[in-house]
Amino acid sequence: MVKPSIRRLGRALLATGATAALAVGLLTATAATSQAATQGPCDIYAAGATPCVAAHSTTRALYGTYNGSLYQVKRASDGATRDIGLLSAGGYANAAAQDDFCAGTSCVITVIYDQSGKGNHLTQAPAGGAAGGPDNLANAFEAPVTVAGHKAYGVYVAPGTGYRNNNTNGIATGDQPEGMYAIFDGTHFNDGCCFDYGNAETNSLDTGNGHMEALYFGNNKAWGSGSGNGPWVMADLENGLFSGVNRGFNAGDPSVNSRFLTAMLKGGPNQWALRGGDTRSGGLSTFYNGVRPNATGYNPMHKEGAIILGIGGDNSKWAQGTFYEGVMTSGYPTDATENAVQANITAAGYNSGSTSTGTLTPGSRISLRATTAPCCTSHYLRHDDADTKVVISATNSSSSATDKADATWIVRAGLAHSSCVSFESANSPGQFLRHYNYQLYLNTDNGGGAFAQDATFCPTAGNSGTGTSFRSVNFPTKYLRHYNYTAYIASNGGSNSWDSTTSWAADTSWLVDQPWG
Repeated sequence: MVKPSIRRLGRALLATGATAALAVGLLTATAATSQAATQGPCDIYAAGATPCVAAHSTTRALYGTYNGSLYQVKRASDGATRDIGLLSAGGYANAAAQDDFCAGTSCVITVIYDQSGKGNHLTQAPAGGAAGGPDNLANAFEAPVTVAGHKAYGVYVAPGTGYRNNNTNGIATGDQPEGMYAIFDGTHFNDGCCFDYGNAETNSLDTGNGHMEALYFGNNKAWGSGSGNGPWVMADLENGLFSGVNRGFNAGDPSVNSRFLTAMLKGGPNQWALRGGDTRSGGLSTFYNGVRPNATGYNPMHKEGAIILGIGGDNSKWAQGTFYEGVMTSGYPTDATENAVQANITAAGYNSGSTSTGTLTPGSRISLRATTAPCCTSHYLRHDDADTKVVISATNSSSSATDKADATWIVRAGLAHSSCVSFESANSPGQFLRHYNYQLYLNTDNGGGAFAQDATFCPTAGNSGTGTSFRSVNFPTKYLRHYNYTAYIASNGGSNSWDSTTSWAADTSWLVDQPWG
């Protein structure tokens, strides 16, 4: 139980914070985009008497005066590292510095720096109770975006990828109040456990109910769910994903899948709330606001104060998602403060990394058309819904929406080589075109180096003199080819049937077309 005097003090502090935050919110609403460059979310939280104690972003400054590094990358060619900073104080990531440093090789994100001054940086997660480690590090090129028109990169979490800090400073412990938000890609998720950001155990083990308080995003139904088919914003409180007062189904938590998603969670003594909204427009909706779960261990809470990203508290690392920015606060933010933060976020101007189509520019949506006549000039490379194999089939304006989507790909900077390309399925986020035993499949990116090699192709002039050919980065004599309507990597002559020299040049030449999906 909380003593009445403490409750009165808490109400007084919340009222003071609400007044300050409301003023900030009004300023945000009138200043619009210009304010996003001079004031950050953490300035707004501070004005609401709930200052940030952790602030992570690979895309922009979260304080108006911050001028330090956002994150660090390491390149594969020589193991060298570089800190990636800002174009200007309070501004946006200097993505060109990453592009220059990683040119001709691949890079991973090794550190996500804490902008709060508390030193709560995120680094490679160690082994935990649920899965071995250390975890994989995120490919630095897989989540391109623009913020206020400036190029930036998010943190693309493939299954097996995770970041953590078990020795933090100022993060809530026990039943202390805290708040947090994160911006996620609302289209990149799965039902694996657990794509989280927030407060977790300091020993990477499941130490019991109520020892976590983290944002979860995905469509896992094992411990809780909301309305529709998901994905949902939920709270990972350990041994339960909560969408309402108790485990299980809670109709008040809606399915949300906007391209950029703002998710918010806050918790204090016998009180917690879950909110969310579209990062690019509009306000926040409240999905839950009420008392703690009545199951043993959740009231009072037993938070330990570690910070996780992309994994569960015990290093459960089977989930996928994309993170752009997020903070954790000291104290329970008012709705008015959070509303002002959301206004700042919408003013920041998040957008997809590329709006181009029909080109090999990373972020572009394309379809790849075969050039072999007379059989296949109306055939496109696609994944087969019956299995994971990649094939070619005729696609036209009369094709079903599913067939058109299956023949559409998102170009990504090469997972294993930034000067080459990888192809992500447009309708199965997180799954990439990759070869295995020389045949092409659509598989989930597991974050590993072998997968990155198998999923990277280097564009060259078409072998037939038409279009573009795609050379395998790890089998440089083999090219992406269709043979008997199935896709392979193939050399011009060899022991496999798909290495046949007949029509090899035409079969390995493709036209990069406008996307069907």
